[in-house]
Amino acid sequence: MTMQGELTGIDLFCGCGGFTLGLKQAGWTTLAAVDCAPAAIAVFRANFPEIPHVLERDLTGFPPKELAALIGRDRVDLVVGGPPCQGFSNVRRRDGSNHGQRLVPDERRGLYREFLAYVAFFHPSVFVMENVPGIRSAEGGRYFAAIQAGARAMGYRVHGQTVRAAQFGVPQKRIRQLLIGTRVQLPMFCSALLRATHAHNPVTLGEAIGDLPPLDAGAGADPTPYDFDLRRKHIERYGKRFLYGVLKVANVRALTAHRARPHSERDLRDFKRLREGENSKQAMLRGVQFEFPYDKHCFRDRYTRQSRDGLCSTIVAHLAKDGLMFIHPTQLRTLTPREAARAQTFPDWFVFPVERTHQYRVIGNAVPPLVAKAIGEALQCYLAKAVGVPKPCTGRANRYVPASPQEAGVHLGLLLEHSNPTSLAYLPRQPFLAGWYAIFYLMPGLHPDSVPQRSPETVTEATQVPCDLPDSLCESLRVADAATGWPIALIPVLRNAKRRYHSGDVKEQDFYCVEAQQAGLGLLADTVAG
Repeated sequence: MTMQGELTGIDLFCGCGGFTLGLKQAGWTTLAAVDCAPAAIAVFRANFPEIPHVLERDLTGFPPKELAALIGRDRVDLVVGGPPCQGFSNVRRRDGSNHGQRLVPDERRGLYREFLAYVAFFHPSVFVMENVPGIRSAEGGRYFAAIQAGARAMGYRVHGQTVRAAQFGVPQKRIRQLLIGTRVQLPMFCSALLRATHAHNPVTLGEAIGDLPPLDAGAGADPTPYDFDLRRKHIERYGKRFLYGVLKVANVRALTAHRARPHSERDLRDFKRLREGENSKQAMLRGVQFEFPYDKHCFRDRYTRQSRDGLCSTIVAHLAKDGLMFIHPTQLRTLTPREAARAQTFPDWFVFPVERTHQYRVIGNAVPPLVAKAIGEALQCYLAKAVGVPKPCTGRANRYVPASPQEAGVHLGLLLEHSNPTSLAYLPRQPFLAGWYAIFYLMPGLHPDSVPQRSPETVTEATQVPCDLPDSLCESLRVADAATGWPIALIPVLRNAKRRYHSGDVKEQDFYCVEAQQAGLGLLADTVAG
């Protein structure tokens, strides 16, 4: 990989193009996009006519070599994708379908294998897989462990990071799990690169949709004129940062996809009983009686009226069913597709030329473009620095980098002697950092941000330490957490390092200790060559 030309990537399970749009805004070039959903591909093609290969394909029957033949290359800088998340969603735990003994088979849980097959073939510098947080615990963490173990076996260091979309300017409560894999020869990807932009000043749902023309249930036309008088009043209250900076309303003449679905008179009367920001469970606690005849012990949040002054509930594909958990803050109807798209940060010029039901589904399945943009910018910064890193060597870059495997073994052995949480808490900073650097010198494929679960349920044989160490030390490192690759014996050390880092006792350059990692890679290369 070099930074001399454009940065290129492919988007798998691309949906309607949220990831591609964000990457485009960050300066990346998407060479191809693949998804098996006809409606999603139709929307993608309508908005990205410049991308030559937007393919309606089932990845289980479309091998990467066929895509390589179409795009004329077998190497790209980046592979991104979000395999279908429904098989891991916490929402589906209510009926046991994604949890516990009643786990229902779902073939979508295995689609990560197709994603990894494309990574193996195209050999990108970086890959990013996006999914729901539930993937960490689904079936005891088995899938989460398998994805990371598979990536490590292909030569990638895996960084797991949970992100809150609101911190990047997305006006909803969306939380997602990212798995960022980087070639092990490259430096570590640092969590701090993915910087929040709205951590202390989030965009509310009111700011996102408050300028749109009001509608009754079942009303609306496509396209429809903007209400410029309403926009003026809206800007007086909220300013222009979201309408003009994100939605690009200045570039759009007419509003599309702003059509409300119809509702029964009974539902409309129930909607009216809700206060702004309240769900049916909360309303029933204050004595409200709803007409809908459902079991009061289940689905008590069936109706949810959103609030103008807060974040929208997570936009999901279930919006295509009824949308009853997405009632407009002040109007007697559920959100329109355009309002849902705005909550996902799709600009108003982004069109959805499919039926309304499909509009809701592709919008709910999408990666918010603003989150994808933040990822794209972070990866640009990371790769720009990565290509400037000198060739790995075994020289001492600073006082904590071991001069030899034997020295590293001494420091690591001392750290293991104090590996219980109490001893680690009182271990002075200098011997702690000497042992911490030794870890990444001896095992440069580990990542400090990949913290295993409290009690790892899946363990494996650890990767061999690439040098001669005392048998007792090697034996203590033999068993590892299958998800992250961290030896079980070192997990208390990792957690203590995280605490020291967040408290400021350990600085960022020491927590990520790239110099030790690079020296260790040089040691590993020399061992293999020998």
